[in-house]
Amino acid sequence: MDATQTHRDLIERCREGRRDAQFELYRLYSRAMYNTALRMVRHPHDAEDLLQSVFVEVFTKLESFRYESSIGAWIKRITVNKCINFLKSRKLALTELTASHDRAEVSEPVQEPVWSVEKINRAIEGLPDGYRVVFSLYAIEGYDHEEIGQILGVTEATSKSQYSRAKARLREMLA
Repeated sequence: MDATQTHRDLIERCREGRRDAQFELYRLYSRAMYNTALRMVRHPHDAEDLLQSVFVEVFTKLESFRYESSIGAWIKRITVNKCINFLKSRKLALTELTASHDRAEVSEPVQEPVWSVEKINRAIEGLPDGYRVVFSLYAIEGYDHEEIGQILGVTEATSKSQYSRAKARLREMLA
């Protein structure tokens, strides 16, 4: 039996309300979703609260899961949306792209220094909310700028601008 069929069986058992299956689904995905939430909201207690909220939603809305993506991708989308809503409720401020930032920046390739994972994580945590969220969604979670724009309710250009500014700020912080 392959992983897809194993997950399908697990999901079906969860839909039946079987606690052992729900615990197994939680065990499989909770650590990754916690890490995603922590990168986005920065505070462990908030990430833990969001994680619990995510899995409550997963189990109450599992009937709507249609196998159009993997269960992990579906849970991650719920996690990201919950984090975005949490940050918006805390007045997440994204700066709209201005005309002065409309020009594409062209530069020579630069040899980047090597930094420790801990130092990079601390620098990412130190970014302003808007920069950190866009940077995390693009560079870590793998969303493209169009998707980020849709998730955050901003233009694709704003997402690109926030990402560019986040990278510049990270370079400054890591220098």
